[in-house]
Amino acid sequence: MTDVTTIMTADPTGQELVEFAKAKAQVWCKELKRSQIRNIFTEAREIEAEWDNDPVRAMRRLNLLKAKLSYQESRHKNEGMHGLVETLTKAIDEVGKASDSQRTERFQRFMNLFEAILAYHRAFGGS
Repeated sequence: MTDVTTIMTADPTGQELVEFAKAKAQVWCKELKRSQIRNIFTEAREIEAEWDNDPVRAMRRLNLLKAKLSYQESRHKNEGMHGLVETLTKAIDEVGKASDSQRTERFQRFMNLFEAILAYHRAFGGS
């Protein structure tokens, strides 16, 4: 299976992203509640709204999202939350590693990945 780094850096069609999100969500839907994912996703959407106006501040908020993810992981000790936190943290790290000219594209890939996970989680009956 594809890893997060490949999805964030070398998946121009998004096909690998979709397959990855589908496989992960199918496993995580048994352990994660939709509200747990949506709480984090809401923060990511707020960062996305800020990205065009102030990308430096938005990147700072994105890095701080890793701390919030870690907090959620400590509250909900299960493999699903651990997997989600690990995946999103790696994706955020890939956004941070990008050059200034590539950062916006990588951030969009992060958002695409997160959206796909949420959508498949719902499709597979995540409560």
